[in-house]
Amino acid sequence: MPCRCGGTTKFKEHASRGFVTVVGEIRVLRRSMRCPGCGVAQVPWDDWAGTCKGHLTSGARRLACLVGASWSFDEASRNLAELCGLSVSDQTIRRVCDEQGTKAAAWMEDSDAAARPLRDAPGNAEFYVDGTMINTREGWREMRLCIFAKRESGDGVDPVSWDDVRRRKLPLVNSRLAMCRIASSDQMGPWWARHAERLGVAEGCELSVLADGAKWIGSQVDTSLPLAERTVDIYHVKEHVHACGQVLYGAKAPEAGPWADAETMRLIQSGAMAFIARLDLGAEERSGEPQRAAMRGLADYLRPNVNALEYARRLRRGLPIGSGMVEGGCKTIIGRRIKCNSARWLPDRAERLVSLCCLRYGSQWDRFWADKAAA
Repeated sequence: MPCRCGGTTKFKEHASRGFVTVVGEIRVLRRSMRCPGCGVAQVPWDDWAGTCKGHLTSGARRLACLVGASWSFDEASRNLAELCGLSVSDQTIRRVCDEQGTKAAAWMEDSDAAARPLRDAPGNAEFYVDGTMINTREGWREMRLCIFAKRESGDGVDPVSWDDVRRRKLPLVNSRLAMCRIASSDQMGPWWARHAERLGVAEGCELSVLADGAKWIGSQVDTSLPLAERTVDIYHVKEHVHACGQVLYGAKAPEAGPWADAETMRLIQSGAMAFIARLDLGAEERSGEPQRAAMRGLADYLRPNVNALEYARRLRRGLPIGSGMVEGGCKTIIGRRIKCNSARWLPDRAERLVSLCCLRYGSQWDRFWADKAAA
């Protein structure tokens, strides 16, 4: 058998070793070879089975990553034994998840195989971003989740009540790609821009950005995705409107809820500028300082986002006005796995594990394991 150095390897010995496969543990009598010229040893069976110098085959590693991305490592070990009859220690599952998570993160970052399904999918491009705090050995850090998606336009509506907005049905997403990072806000914007370009929406052209009203998100979108159409999640806005109503009428007053619904609809129908002007005028007319402060606070929250509150126009075009996808993603992708009881993570390892969770959420799981990147 030829060697990389140009020499010819020679059979050296037969070695028996145990391996974990998807059908259980097996022992294999393998033939090893060594090149007399460079001294490099090869075991062809290991290369063929994809054991990566470990004792798990590629199929078993996939199962280990599946359970490791779903449960804590000790629980994953027990469930793997219960479900598949495979005996794999929690430390082995941790190691395999760390190795494959590194490859998964690199694959989603750079592989055309990861970007192509979303780039070629029909529908309107959407981008969602949010963050959630995780406990690391360096203290609490924010892990930021980004989701690119494609969705067809829904039926346009011109709502007359809040229930019309709340009950609206949108088409299901055709494709999505989710990625996470623990990084500063200044690092996130350029990262978004790079991925927007590889997904065919350079500088945010024909891209809808949906998020809460956080200032750092607005700033980074304006800088890195200047052509994007940014929209502040309507439900975050309604929470602020409802908080204002509780101050105006009392925390437990029955009038607060209907007032918030009516005022949210007024914002949707009349537009942000007219609504903010009405808040400013109303604050001047109020006699109590808490009420004036509440209305001014609501206006101050809306004012920096005035260009991201074009709800009526998006509703008529059948486009989303909420960021529920990323809100739920923070819980299902990050929170359910990373926020285990008393868990404290090394930031790099948390990112690697969440990369595996992102693969599953973004429908990239099968593509990754079919690609040579997982080998």
